[in-house]
Amino acid sequence: MNIKPLGNRVLIQLAKEDEVTKSGIVLPSNVDKEKKTEGKIIAVGPGKVSDTGTPIAMEVSVGDNVLVKSWGGDDVTMNGEEYKIFDAEDILAIIE
Repeated sequence: MNIKPLGNRVLIQLAKEDEVTKSGIVLPSNVDKEKKTEGKIIAVGPGKVSDTGTPIAMEVSVGDNVLVKSWGGDDVTMNGEEYKIFDAEDILAIIE
């Protein structure tokens, strides 16, 4: 099964977060909710269309590593893997 985002949306596989710190402290699932989250773009929608009908290209591409808002996105499960679909506006930066 493949997912192709529509409009100005992207499919992102979030990086796994450590549940235990280097010193061995187990973190609860609700810690660091305000932190930014890293992920890899798996699929990109076609982008927006301007008021005049001209396509507006997406600023990100498949394979880009990005920072996104940790509280955004819609959960998706595909082939047993967890992903999120975000609006492009929720992407804060590309990690180079």
